[in-house]
Amino acid sequence: MDLDVGPSGCCYSHISCYSLSRDSVFLLTNMAAEDLPSEFDVVILGTGLAESVVAAAFSRVGQRVLHVDRRSYYAANWASFTFNGLLTWIQQHHEESQPEEAQDWSSLLEEGEELIYLSNSKSESDSISNVQVFSFTSEEEEEEEAPSPDPPSIAEEQTGGAEEDAVKENSETESADSKEDDTKEKSEATADGDDEEQASQTEGEEPEADQPTTSAAQSQSEPIKKKISYPQLLKEGRRFNIDLVSKLMYSRGSLVDLLIKSNVSRYAEFKNVTRILTYRHGKVQQVPCSRADVFASRQLSVVEKRKLMRFLTSCMEETEEQQAYNGRPYLEFLCDQQLGDNLQDFLLHSIAMVTEDTPTEEGLTSTRHFLRCLGRYGNTPFLFPVYGLGEIPQCFCRMCAVFGGIYCLRHSVNCLVMDKETNRCKAVIDSRGQRISCSHFVVEEGYVGADRKQMATPTRSLSRAVLITDGSILPSDSDQQVSMVTVPPIAAGCPAVKMVELCSSTMTCMPGTYLVHLTCQSVGSAYEDLSPVVTRMFHTPESHDQENCPSVLWCLYFNMADGSGLEAEGHNLPSNVYMCSGPDGGLGHEHAIKQAESIFQKILPEEDFCPPAPNPEDIIYDGDNTSSAMGGEEEEKEETEDKQEKEEKEDKQEEKEETEDKQEEEEKDGAGEMEKEEEQTLQTEE
Repeated sequence: MDLDVGPSGCCYSHISCYSLSRDSVFLLTNMAAEDLPSEFDVVILGTGLAESVVAAAFSRVGQRVLHVDRRSYYAANWASFTFNGLLTWIQQHHEESQPEEAQDWSSLLEEGEELIYLSNSKSESDSISNVQVFSFTSEEEEEEEAPSPDPPSIAEEQTGGAEEDAVKENSETESADSKEDDTKEKSEATADGDDEEQASQTEGEEPEADQPTTSAAQSQSEPIKKKISYPQLLKEGRRFNIDLVSKLMYSRGSLVDLLIKSNVSRYAEFKNVTRILTYRHGKVQQVPCSRADVFASRQLSVVEKRKLMRFLTSCMEETEEQQAYNGRPYLEFLCDQQLGDNLQDFLLHSIAMVTEDTPTEEGLTSTRHFLRCLGRYGNTPFLFPVYGLGEIPQCFCRMCAVFGGIYCLRHSVNCLVMDKETNRCKAVIDSRGQRISCSHFVVEEGYVGADRKQMATPTRSLSRAVLITDGSILPSDSDQQVSMVTVPPIAAGCPAVKMVELCSSTMTCMPGTYLVHLTCQSVGSAYEDLSPVVTRMFHTPESHDQENCPSVLWCLYFNMADGSGLEAEGHNLPSNVYMCSGPDGGLGHEHAIKQAESIFQKILPEEDFCPPAPNPEDIIYDGDNTSSAMGGEEEEKEETEDKQEKEEKEDKQEEKEETEDKQEEEEKDGAGEMEKEEEQTLQTEE
């Protein structure tokens, strides 16, 4: 799905370092530090969403940009991983990382300068914590399920299990190849008409060709669903694109507007979120949000439908009645509108997506935003990028590179060079000891020590869970549903949970599985906050009477720092150093986009933020400026010559026509005079 009429479908490849040229990608990975330019307008450290948008905005208006990251992948905590890549990421977090020794770069200083050292440990170490992994699949390529371990033993072995999974990755993948081939041969022999891909995932009952008539029980029996094994997940690992952060794109949100305005949307594809669900009274129900959904709903009575439509229509415009509830809980306002419990839950948790204590003005603002986003691209307000959210930062990095930005992964900035007199950063010193002058420096907060940044107190964090399941939480006629699920607090003191269920058509999981993301504000560890929801809505060894629910094949729990806790001002940094925070707890991307635009406007207040990029055929690439200019001059010269020739031809034609006309007139005049002379001669002779 395209956000505009321009081309789409471009899948941006992961490369280490590059600067775009006309014919190829210019790699900088193996180049010496001296080969990097020694002066830039802006140096950016970190490739998260806010930093990537800032880089694209500066590069687009002609600024010289150097964009580096000490990681080996783009997007920082906004990244997407394959299943095997995620196992490696998990293993790295279980390993104890030793801080690098700070080198003395004082020899590079000039008079009146001092060094400000940045954090030399892994920038994720403080933002990611409590990583726990559980696998409920068989370790062998067999049909029978692996014995379900007791919950206590799972919790005790969670750390070791993650490391063993990542270490065994290569050997298990090799053994999975041969076992997978055997399984496919058996499936193809018994499936009778199923395609190869489905046969590798499910194994139906063997048909009896010799017996044309079967019993009623056999004809009504359904195929037995085959359990997906852990080696199979490893073998199909490249089909997964698992996001560290779970968000959706509001169809009229700031990110979608920016993608369209800047033409960055051409680098990605998007899918509609097809339905919004909620979990109430132990059941998953669909939330009616559009007019068509409301009138088609079987969960609401006729009276409830009328009340809901009347409320949704009235709340679009601010009234004096609404203003009277400012500062009071939104739930109180809904109760006074004489809406039943059913409608109050829908409006509070699934449409406004706020808590019971949220002020009425904030609840109404969220409700209006939800309603305004309906119908732009589908029957829900949300979009999701194909291949995962990690594509979005890379799209902006691509735009930056198109306009001359230079990228270096596995490359960092160790310290800043500050002018004592002006309190401004004059240069940076990278991990190879090169001094690079810059006018401005933008940095991800993870690279700045706690003593130099101002954080909200108490600090906030998010609880995250990632599940791979074998079915949808609400089966329907289509197995390609993309669902947004809201789960109200299941008990007093528990947080509300936002859940996103992705199908294989989003290119985030293998066919026959679903990828489920759960997010909430942290009360305890991620496992403590989210495992009660998982055991209620899915089938796990800890579940009770959940046989009809989809089974969890593999799951990951971790806590992530909430980026909204970073204060906008008050940091102990030079005046031309700007800090970007990581992902926040909101469902949309407004926080990151607002932060990027604010930094851009502080540095270049008179420039347009991310103006539209020209079409590819209109771009003049490095090395083509002279030839393009010469070509343009030649074209103008040729056009001028053609115009002159045309004018000369027209002038000659006009002169020729005038001459011919004049000659004809003269000939006529001459003939008339001759006739007169002849008449006079005849008269004289007579």
